[in-house]
Amino acid sequence: MVALSYKKYEQLLTEKMKLAFLQEGLIWQAATLISNSLSVEGWIYTFGTGHSHLLAEEIFYRAGGFARVRPLLLPQLMLHESATGSTDEERKEGYAPILFQEYTVTKNDVLLIFSNSGRNAVPIELATYAREQGTKVIVITNLAHSKSVTSRHVSGLKLYQLGDVVLDNFGEIGDAAITLDGLDTPIGPTSTVIGTALLQAICVEASAQLLAKGITPEVFASSNSDQGASHNETLLDAYKPLVKML
Repeated sequence: MVALSYKKYEQLLTEKMKLAFLQEGLIWQAATLISNSLSVEGWIYTFGTGHSHLLAEEIFYRAGGFARVRPLLLPQLMLHESATGSTDEERKEGYAPILFQEYTVTKNDVLLIFSNSGRNAVPIELATYAREQGTKVIVITNLAHSKSVTSRHVSGLKLYQLGDVVLDNFGEIGDAAITLDGLDTPIGPTSTVIGTALLQAICVEASAQLLAKGITPEVFASSNSDQGASHNETLLDAYKPLVKML
């Protein structure tokens, strides 16, 4: 039988996922920050640049997602208008006031920031700004990569140094994890898969914590299920005026 190269990726991803989920204490701490926030009607903000913006959308308006989520999404920091342009923009300072121009972030809120390298100016600046407001910051990053590079922010700090809770995605330096004979450049990045799993694990644990307090979290159902549309209608009536992206 011909050796299947994708099995190398499967094995590596499984190993890294196991390592990620050994961060039990950190997952619990992150979930506690979120459950504490939601229990006092705080907001969950999410942010990432480049491909990390996928995680910023991961728990927003989806089946099983909290209603009180405000993603901070600017086209120039994403990929759909200019992918190469977003690489330039994420290295610039001055975006924090723009990202929060629609909202007033407070001590009751939590900001989830996703950055594989953790070196670029925008996420570092945003984390700094949030902490100045008393907002708790949860970071999912690649510690090996981040510690191998210099900061692109004037402070010299990297994102992992600004999180109240910091989770490692255990990625390779450069993210792409698989080498194949005849190909000079590695393939098979892992940051999105593992980051998504960690994020959803945090939300599951936060939901359980809320229920243990006697609080039923407001969670969207699938809009493609028979009951989902009617369930979501009540949440949308309440939150559309409060969440720009809805």
